[in-house]
Amino acid sequence: MLAQILATKLYKPIARPGVVLRQRLMNRLNAGLHGKLTLVSAPAGFGKTTLIAEWITTSERPTAWLSLDEGDSNPVRFLTYLVAALQTVAPQIGTGIINLLESPQPPPMESLITSILNEIVAIPHEFVLVLDDYHILDNQAIDAALTFLTENMPPQMHLIITTREDPLLPLARLRARGQLTELRAADLRFTPGESTEFFTQSMGLSLSSSDIAALEQRTEGWIAGLQLAAISMQGQSNTADFIESFTSNHQFVLDYLVEEVLDRQPPVIQDFLLQTSILDRVCGPLCDAILADESYTSADMLENIRKANLFLEPLDNERCWYRYHHLFGSLLRKRLHQSPHLNRDTLHRRASTWFEANGSQAEAFQHAAAANDLARAELLIEGNGTPLYVLGTVVPVLRWFETLPRHVLDANPSLCVIYATVLTVSGQQIDSIEDLLQAATNALEAQPTNAKHQDLHGRIAAIRAMLAGPRQDIETMLTQSNRALELLHPDNTSMRGLVLWTKGLAHQHRGELDAARAVYTEIVSTSQASGNTMMLVAALTCLGQLQEGNNQLNLAQQSYQRVLEQVGDPPWTTACEAYLGLGRVSYAWGELDQAEKHLQQGLALGLQIENVVTPIECCLLLAEIQIARGNLDGAKTSLVECERLIEQRGFTHKLDDMRIVQARLQTWQGKGHTSSAQPLIEPLSDRELEVLRLVANGFSNREISKRLFLALDTIKGHNRRIYAKLGVSRRTEAVARARQLGIL
Repeated sequence: MLAQILATKLYKPIARPGVVLRQRLMNRLNAGLHGKLTLVSAPAGFGKTTLIAEWITTSERPTAWLSLDEGDSNPVRFLTYLVAALQTVAPQIGTGIINLLESPQPPPMESLITSILNEIVAIPHEFVLVLDDYHILDNQAIDAALTFLTENMPPQMHLIITTREDPLLPLARLRARGQLTELRAADLRFTPGESTEFFTQSMGLSLSSSDIAALEQRTEGWIAGLQLAAISMQGQSNTADFIESFTSNHQFVLDYLVEEVLDRQPPVIQDFLLQTSILDRVCGPLCDAILADESYTSADMLENIRKANLFLEPLDNERCWYRYHHLFGSLLRKRLHQSPHLNRDTLHRRASTWFEANGSQAEAFQHAAAANDLARAELLIEGNGTPLYVLGTVVPVLRWFETLPRHVLDANPSLCVIYATVLTVSGQQIDSIEDLLQAATNALEAQPTNAKHQDLHGRIAAIRAMLAGPRQDIETMLTQSNRALELLHPDNTSMRGLVLWTKGLAHQHRGELDAARAVYTEIVSTSQASGNTMMLVAALTCLGQLQEGNNQLNLAQQSYQRVLEQVGDPPWTTACEAYLGLGRVSYAWGELDQAEKHLQQGLALGLQIENVVTPIECCLLLAEIQIARGNLDGAKTSLVECERLIEQRGFTHKLDDMRIVQARLQTWQGKGHTSSAQPLIEPLSDRELEVLRLVANGFSNREISKRLFLALDTIKGHNRRIYAKLGVSRRTEAVARARQLGIL
């Protein structure tokens, strides 16, 4: 399950009353709708967000809005919020994609973006997607995904990006094709007429044209500087002296003007602004909690600050949540650092407590980390049963770990283990993970053993078992899994489930099917007890495959049907495997119509949610069904689709399976039913002959796998190739055909 969506990130800012109407820029934005991308790129304080918010109020197109923050550098979180934003203009979009993002190993980003694009094509109306503050993101995978989206964007969609620096997108190519509209600092600066309207109408100041020209010249039309200057001049009798002392250095101007603004506020408001600046978003109850001052209510204070135009931006229509203007907030925090009487760590701890109590584990962690509260940060990362890094918050957790000095990690084995776990989950360097595990082991050996330390030893073994999987080091997978299960605390159900899964895969790879079955059965039992649906359906799917291979088709059918019952609607990617399994079972029973129905469902769902492998397998078995019916054209159609999917997804190792079915089709196509004397198109290999002889002697696939010391999947692969070469679909037919040809 991913972290809860913050609705405030999807909130479209409301244009403030009295804002200067910039018709020249409105016209540019309207004209840009004929292309794919509008890029609004300029330094801080040039009114990028305000401009787009103003334009939205004049546009007839529905607009989806996403305010980006540092946490969105995580691709899973970015795509989750991207889908959530799109759902504000097309509620039906992306439900299957969200399920894919919640899976332990989400598909590649390009595959997910392809699914999003396919669903956007079905949206009947034009719309705009705004990505605000794109410069905050730091992930090349997201840049690549957005490039793919931009290049393949359907005509009803238009993308607007606001940023302080140009994104790594193919801007030159879009520019050459006339698909890019650009608004930069030179475009966003106030013209003399706009400056006059701003000072006189928006800010209510009576300035001479020469004063306005002087301010405009010194700020170079920089909107933030003009706004802060206007606030500072309100109520002053001698504006000329202020303008005379004004400098054109933006950062210096900003510091000076913020001081002017703050110094003119009552001390209670100054302290309120400084202390609440630690928050990315503010509301009355949250501010009450961190300030612990009963002399006023924070909700009233926020309303007064809003009315005073002190750079407070609403984040919802109810005016419950706000944020400070980015520049204003940054400078407030700078002043807070310079205020020794205000304890930042205490403020962060209180904020962490409030966010945890109100269901925001990620923000609770971030404030605990900012308070340097290691123990609390550790507890919040681990979560209440579901670790924070499983909830789509990997990036902030990793960045916090990266800030910790090495001696702090070496002295805290639990932090080393959590850090190693997060690195493992996010696919980081194995060497650095092993280094952390060794540091944790060394620290634990120097301390007295207790229940917590024993569990940490179990987690270390669990991580080593998982790291051995990609190397196909089966012995290490099993040895470390067994050690982990001995040491892990019984209540550590999430880690125990992962260990069991790893152990089951190891047994399955080694052909130890009874052992694998026992492991998957245990996962089913524990997952049901703990409510871990994801592990439950994964184990049921593997269990069904084992039952199917052991010719326990009734049990396999029940397992696959339970998967479909558990995944619900909309289904997860696991449902594709279940439909495929049901198709194989029905095919084995000779129920071709039912098999085709299941396979068509699996194929359609797999294409819809971009499951990578299952649609290929469905096409192969659909071709087998058509051959069994004598519908050779139908079989050819399925194989053409299969080849297209293999090429599209780069699964070239599936070409051999496809050629086997093609070979069988060729024995029938153009020649009618072949005579018994017709030689084989391709002779059987020695291993295939060995398998065929055991089949003829009545051995089951499971018995053959044990006798030949081969995995069950390998035996099934040999069977498929034997059937294809002999032009048959069943074991009995294969034996009869081989005897006709004199092979047996």
